[in-house]
Amino acid sequence: MTEELKDQSPAPDPDPIQTPKPNPNSNSIIHPRRVPFEHGLLPIQKLIFTDPIQTLAPIKLKLSASATNHRVGSAAISDALLISGDHARLVLETLGSVLHCENDPLVIAKPEEVDSVGADLRDLILFLYIQSYKKLLPRTHKDSAAVADVWPSTSAFDGYLSALSPIQLVRSNSRRFMPSPTDEEAHQLSYLQKHIANIVSLLAEPVEGEGDESLVLSTESFEHIGFLLHFGDKGSVVPSLSQATPFFANSDPDMPAVPAPASQVHDWLLKNIASALESISDRISGKENGPFNASDQDAAMADPCAALNKVLSNDRGLCIIEGVSKTSLFKQASELKGRSVKVANCHDSVIYLLAPLRYATVYGCSDSTIVLGAAGKAVRVEHCERVHVIAATKRICIANCRECVFFLGVNQRPLIVGDNHKLQVAPYNTFYSHLEEHMTEVGIEPTINKWNESLALGAVDPHDSSEPASCVDPDQFTNFLIPNWFAGEALGSTKDNPFSLPDAYKAVQQTKLKNLEEARKSLRETPLEEIRKRELSTAFHMHFKDWLYATGNIRQLYCLQGD
Repeated sequence: MTEELKDQSPAPDPDPIQTPKPNPNSNSIIHPRRVPFEHGLLPIQKLIFTDPIQTLAPIKLKLSASATNHRVGSAAISDALLISGDHARLVLETLGSVLHCENDPLVIAKPEEVDSVGADLRDLILFLYIQSYKKLLPRTHKDSAAVADVWPSTSAFDGYLSALSPIQLVRSNSRRFMPSPTDEEAHQLSYLQKHIANIVSLLAEPVEGEGDESLVLSTESFEHIGFLLHFGDKGSVVPSLSQATPFFANSDPDMPAVPAPASQVHDWLLKNIASALESISDRISGKENGPFNASDQDAAMADPCAALNKVLSNDRGLCIIEGVSKTSLFKQASELKGRSVKVANCHDSVIYLLAPLRYATVYGCSDSTIVLGAAGKAVRVEHCERVHVIAATKRICIANCRECVFFLGVNQRPLIVGDNHKLQVAPYNTFYSHLEEHMTEVGIEPTINKWNESLALGAVDPHDSSEPASCVDPDQFTNFLIPNWFAGEALGSTKDNPFSLPDAYKAVQQTKLKNLEEARKSLRETPLEEIRKRELSTAFHMHFKDWLYATGNIRQLYCLQGD
């Protein structure tokens, strides 16, 4: 078994003395915000512009005419972009899930307020601009031609051919071919480097009386670039983007900051992006030239259950759980609280992440069950095969998956994109003692569950039903029991599933409980000799043990007890 559990945080600058910094904070370097690129792209054709600056400039003018305090609602968005009301609502909900400002009215709006509260026009324009972003292609696989006809998944979401199924990915040691987080960061920075002039011009305003020849950015408008970029490294956080600049940092707090020339803002951002790309290049070169050390992999293989407990303690970093195979992993709030998680290339395993999370991504997994606690921003499941995902979340996006089942407590319509096959959805089916506490902490409403209101974008399998995902038959629906493996710790107040079951599912559950009680009663009341009772008890235990081995659940007992 190969397993990795690590934090992905930007590495510090290799040598601040030898590498001069254009920004005043020598401990910080600029980074792209990965969230808009990972969770904020929508495959709606009318939102993908071949020439964003030429298209978005008139759209911005049209939206400005209907804006109130720089904000536009779904009706104005629908009218300006010529998209349906459902798609305009989807734009607002998606933008709200990836905004950089936690206090923005769209972020804190109740579901019934989203259409009227709307989005800040400047955030919306940046959100629309990056819809043309193309994700980083996987590196070429040596056997891509041989496997192309096995998993010919042309993704309407990403616009490229995914030649390998999840099973083929793991068999080919996919980590050699899939882009690393560092690769993705460099790709996003390069995209911003290419487009930063357009982005600045869309946020800038002409000086009164001087026309478009003299564009400036106010401090407020400049802060919206924080939707795409941020400063900070390990041990260093710059809370405000403008405070890292030479033209806004020393402004009198009692006086409005003087707008900065757009050309000056552009040059400063360009220098910082170039510096960040150079830093990434130096880090990659250092790793490539360094000696290969296989000891970490050997240690993980020697004691898989013990290795799963290693989590580094950087609260700002993305926690990556990668390569878990034929085992179980259990993480709780003390290890993951308020963080974002990526589960990648895990197979034939059960993974419990019982914590209040921000974002969660499940990528390239197969034959596994993944239980997510409460994901307050968004969940994305991509390129998975025969995976069961149990999630309480505000929103979920499912892309390019096959034969997966999703047990959902979700406040917004599940989004299904790309090339999917035989997906099923069902109501949320589990609980743990701190679930409601975690849901409250991240803002998930237990009274709203749109698990069966899927919205499909992109390709639809013509051989499947017309629905993007079919509903699990109530007769096949079962509750999922999460064991209390940490009995010595304080329990929470959740005693049952916080999401109400639809009547059809509830009736089946009640019938099953009734039948179980009747069977128990019948066994208790059946007169049996003591030796027959022992034989019956032994038979039950043997059948249960056979079931544990046949389903692979015996592994959970061994691994989690080993923790």
